[in-house]
Amino acid sequence: MGKSQPTYTREFKQQAVQFVQTSGKSKTQIARDLGISDSALSKWCKEFGERGEEAFPGKGHQTPPEEEIRNLKRELEILRQERDILKKAVSIFAQPHP
Repeated sequence: MGKSQPTYTREFKQQAVQFVQTSGKSKTQIARDLGISDSALSKWCKEFGERGEEAFPGKGHQTPPEEEIRNLKRELEILRQERDILKKAVSIFAQPHP
């Protein structure tokens, strides 16, 4: 069985990145001090540099464009279901009844 990957809070990631920016220590040393991998810390620094405060949204927290896309997809699915129901209703009522 493989090891499960640890999850870190948004605050932990932000504090780790701030520590890199302010401490003057190397990323390798900071990662070792925090008990995380060098690659994870580098990835966090890169993401924070690209997205700033929107970095590390987490699984349930999406950026505004991602949230809008999710809402639109949900709305589209509902509208498709309603359309299909109406098509069936029209076909039922369009049939001649004896």
